[in-house]
Amino acid sequence: MLPSTFDPPAWLRNPHMQSVLAASPLREARARRRLQQVRARHDALVLDAGDGVRLQGVASLPDAAAPRALALLLHGWEGSAESSYMQLTAARLLQAGFAVFRLDFRDHGDSHHLNEGLFHSNRLDEVVGAARALADRWPALPLVAAGYSLGGNFALRLALHAPAAGVPLRRVAAVCPLLDPARTMDAMEAGPAFYMRHFEYKWRRSLARKRALFPQAHTFGDEVLRLRMRALTAWMVAHNTGFPHLDAYFDGYSVASDRLQALPVPADVLMAEDDPVIPADEFRRIAGYPNIALELAPHGGHCGFIEGVTLDGYAERWVAAKLAAAAGIDALQAAPARSPS
Repeated sequence: MLPSTFDPPAWLRNPHMQSVLAASPLREARARRRLQQVRARHDALVLDAGDGVRLQGVASLPDAAAPRALALLLHGWEGSAESSYMQLTAARLLQAGFAVFRLDFRDHGDSHHLNEGLFHSNRLDEVVGAARALADRWPALPLVAAGYSLGGNFALRLALHAPAAGVPLRRVAAVCPLLDPARTMDAMEAGPAFYMRHFEYKWRRSLARKRALFPQAHTFGDEVLRLRMRALTAWMVAHNTGFPHLDAYFDGYSVASDRLQALPVPADVLMAEDDPVIPADEFRRIAGYPNIALELAPHGGHCGFIEGVTLDGYAERWVAAKLAAAAGIDALQAAPARSPS
């Protein structure tokens, strides 16, 4: 386990403040400005992810010179390619000389119209397919990936399956990745209610949008949308997946226990001990696995790691530095000194 250098000021050591500030409108505005300041071209792109699935994202290429590597970025549940942490990480990577692809999972961002079936967290094959399509599109660039929260879970599962799928993935970085979905559900139900309400609101809105686009396929009523998180997830599992029950569904995308022990692609993991959404105790177990380098910070909240009043994030600098090292790019170029607070 690696010691963490993340040391926020005292007023930023509350995990809920960290988590809320990370998703605040102020940080979203800062992220947009940061990405606009980078000299790069940004193009919307729809990928063929296999089996008729289409996934969209934003491909960003630096203007200054030819890119030296390609980074695939994966957002958290009900986030998108435009989430603040995605834009801030992309800005860091572009400055370091990467090409960056910010992927929208199915039914995230403005992608609900692309596929009839609903998103669920066991749809790993299409994310692997998207990674393969990117590697085929830019075959000369070393491929790395990073994800936040559920995106970190997808990144770790991508690392598990990439070699067998023919995806030339060199390394992944995961920030506050979801390891054990069942335990995370328990923790969210026992924790402050506003986290659960936030995700329930966003998921209900997403499902309503999907129903409006494909009314012939999704005939559920508003009574379904009023279900609480566990019941709504159980309904989704029963009606839109091949899993027999909720526990089997959770187990399907879990990377807890010993599932990462023989990880074929190296992974860097950044986790906060005070994460209010994802229990941190499981991470000490994976710290001893051969291909995992874990950094466990005392503070940071859930995907927060805010360093000061500028709302700069340690996590974005950390991701850029880890991926740059894997791609043979100068880490100092990828992770400049933190902005003064």
